[in-house]
Amino acid sequence: MTETILYGIPNCDTVKKARKWLDAQGVDYAFHDYKKQGADPAKLAAWIETAGVDTVLNRRGTTWRKLPEADKADVDAAKAVQLLQDNPSMIKRPIVEDGGALLVGFKEDEWSAHFS
Repeated sequence: MTETILYGIPNCDTVKKARKWLDAQGVDYAFHDYKKQGADPAKLAAWIETAGVDTVLNRRGTTWRKLPEADKADVDAAKAVQLLQDNPSMIKRPIVEDGGALLVGFKEDEWSAHFS
């Protein structure tokens, strides 16, 4: 059986909501904490290839807004991987890998359809 892995930051409200939802559904999962375990560049590249830079990179948070303009300009996949590795709090949260599927962000209807 493929392991379900939820990636995020423990104090993020959306991650808390997602973990509570998974627990309520009885979904067994491992939690990967970016703050403690870091962000693997190969995984980041694969997620960006699958879901796109605009889905994986969270441009709405304060970390993104505090970046120098040069860092925010011309973000392609390679630059996004480096930015996300250096600033894991800019990775859209949560990200779930499950049986080859990738869920980015917590959308209850999408998750219900996937885990049913």
